[in-house]
Amino acid sequence: MTRTDRMGDSGPLWTLSATDLCRRYADGTASPVAAARSCLERAEAVNPTLNALVAIDPDGAERAAAASAARWRAGTPLSPLDGVPVTIKDSLNVAGFATRWGSRLYADHGADQDETPVRRLRVAGAVILAKTNVPELTVQGYTGNPVFGVTRNPWDPALTPGGSSGGAVAAVAAGIGPLALGTDAGGSIRRPASHTGLVGLKPTTGRVPRRGGLPPIMLDLEVVGPMARTVHDLAAAMRILGAADPDSVAPNGFGPFGTPAVPERPLRIFYVPAFGTAPVDPEIADSVAEAAGRLAGLGHRVETGRFDAATAITEAWPILGQAGIAWLMRAHPGRSDALGPDIRALAETGANLSAGDLFDVQRMALALRQDLAALFAGHDLMMTPTAAALPWPAQETHPDRIAGVPVGPRGSATFTGFVNAAGCPGISIPCRPSGAGLPIGFQLVAPWGGDETLVAVAAAYEAAHPWPMLWAGTEP
Repeated sequence: MTRTDRMGDSGPLWTLSATDLCRRYADGTASPVAAARSCLERAEAVNPTLNALVAIDPDGAERAAAASAARWRAGTPLSPLDGVPVTIKDSLNVAGFATRWGSRLYADHGADQDETPVRRLRVAGAVILAKTNVPELTVQGYTGNPVFGVTRNPWDPALTPGGSSGGAVAAVAAGIGPLALGTDAGGSIRRPASHTGLVGLKPTTGRVPRRGGLPPIMLDLEVVGPMARTVHDLAAAMRILGAADPDSVAPNGFGPFGTPAVPERPLRIFYVPAFGTAPVDPEIADSVAEAAGRLAGLGHRVETGRFDAATAITEAWPILGQAGIAWLMRAHPGRSDALGPDIRALAETGANLSAGDLFDVQRMALALRQDLAALFAGHDLMMTPTAAALPWPAQETHPDRIAGVPVGPRGSATFTGFVNAAGCPGISIPCRPSGAGLPIGFQLVAPWGGDETLVAVAAAYEAAHPWPMLWAGTEP
């Protein structure tokens, strides 16, 4: 697959950001109909290789795009995302689409209404193109399942884009829409974004309201958030997804997502290169250390230190998914044969957990929040690598070694689950790629409610150090 550098707004419509598309809509040099067709043609060209999409609705996209085009001609667009093509992760309900969740267990599951975040995008005029692939029940860090197969990374199709929002990031990185909506229960937005050169936000718990979705096997530890090729596009999505709307079916209790602005004073950033003795790929470590220096170059005060308090919750994190799957299967007695072997094993393990096991995880989460509160009393943000490993072979659920050290299924996920346990917001920002050109990301974490600060710092970093490449793939 070839790589394409950042292009201006004169390129093919599938290459443009949401911001550039809307600029073109406003001045009449492009239309939402042409943009939707361009992205659908792009999907035809690259999806057979990537397997990012599991369902496409060209007729529905055409109708939505035509309605948007009429609004732009009348000068009455609904939002800064009116007419922008988007994809939706196949763990979120979208009216008119099946929600398969990557599992034979949900082979016949249809949706007659949008889940709240999807509805917010639709009401804002976004054009829903397709649904994107996931691992079964979205509980693994790669993307492949018994129903739709394996998704591949646009930068190297032999490798994984990560998971569980792997189909989402593969679509955006390859030009199948500039924005994708996904979920994050332990890094499922941030790590795939880092593996594909995108920016991805895990919002504060409750910032993006949810109702009308699948059974919550990770409770409110799983949140909905956007992935994009530019920070400006991500911020535009959050102003819709995180809006304070008293008429919403699930009010979120937050004020409106504001226009991000970096605070005038230098931020105090606590940089943690590793958690305990968990290994980190040397190329990732070097790239993220360089990014820390670049943040210091932007005027922030960067202090390097340790935060081993996250280690216990990271090691215990699989317990929550196991318990959640076991709970889910109580509603499907006698259907364990519908699960793939890996997920069936997780369900069996979860069924044997005790209340004490779950209480231990809750106790670890409480201790973690207290430790984070102490850290944030003296610092504004925490910085870490987003993922501990570079992308690995696409069909494998996880790398078996990192930096020569044997690791288990969560070895690449060292840095992300603790953010969900604490309810804090976290963002992955692209930094210098590996020597082979594979994307790498670094993570910034803010105190609860600090979403705007993360997006503002990401925007400033992007302006000073633009992502080297924003998408990949062959020309259609």
